[in-house]
Amino acid sequence: MASDKKFAVLIDADNISDKYIKIILDEISNDGIATYKRIYGDWTKPALNSWKNVLLDNSITPIQQYGYTVGKNSTDSSLIIDAMDILYTDKVDGFCIVSSDSDFTRLAARLRESAMEVVGMGERKTPKPFIAACNRFKYLDILYETATAQKQPKQKPAAEKPPMKVQPEKPEKVEKAARFKSAEPAEPVRVAPPAKQEEKEMTDLDTVKAAIRTIVTENSDEDDWMFIGTIGNLLVKRYPDFDVRNFGFNKLTPFVESLDMFDIKSVRTHDSSVKLIYVKMK
Repeated sequence: MASDKKFAVLIDADNISDKYIKIILDEISNDGIATYKRIYGDWTKPALNSWKNVLLDNSITPIQQYGYTVGKNSTDSSLIIDAMDILYTDKVDGFCIVSSDSDFTRLAARLRESAMEVVGMGERKTPKPFIAACNRFKYLDILYETATAQKQPKQKPAAEKPPMKVQPEKPEKVEKAARFKSAEPAEPVRVAPPAKQEEKEMTDLDTVKAAIRTIVTENSDEDDWMFIGTIGNLLVKRYPDFDVRNFGFNKLTPFVESLDMFDIKSVRTHDSSVKLIYVKMK
């Protein structure tokens, strides 16, 4: 069972904010048990002071790693060495690598070669190669924004103010203002430079829709119906960062319904305790 899986949670403090810690531990608890909880960084740096109470409250072991030279990140090497040591103990079923750094791409690939389940976590700025090297990848900033929005109370709309009464100006005053304005030199029109679009590595909705269409076409039964749970599993295999929460949904069924591409039916099991959802292309 998923709850019996043992995970080593390894966090790169140089690339992850302490505000994500609850999300990290909650997400990995959905997959199994965090038997190792370690975080790596140079704890002599004031920038990491905010982690202190977080580590105590969540029983996370800080691993001290000094920077040997300026401009070189020795934290990555320390995390990688520990990951390989844990791998050879044969005491875990998977790893959770928390970082937005592409330097852990080869580590994730190597762990998967050893039949380990690798869950990656980071922000949307995480490079695609690291995401692709994991079995699954979760965007912490999206999950944090969603959790924060759910906690905020709904604000009541402000009462509309009655429109102000505008008195019409006298004709002679309007004529004088027009003569004054025509004498002023026209200001040059300044065209703002186009806003630089933020490059996002997350798998977009069009890609997901095309993948679902292909999956259903190639894997449906003789009546063209397919179990929705199988669709979700195959999507994650193709795109490790796929998560319906990336698109504002909490469950797969409402997400698939919103695509308006499928007919959907529910079938109850023999004891009527479980309802199974099936989809078919329209």
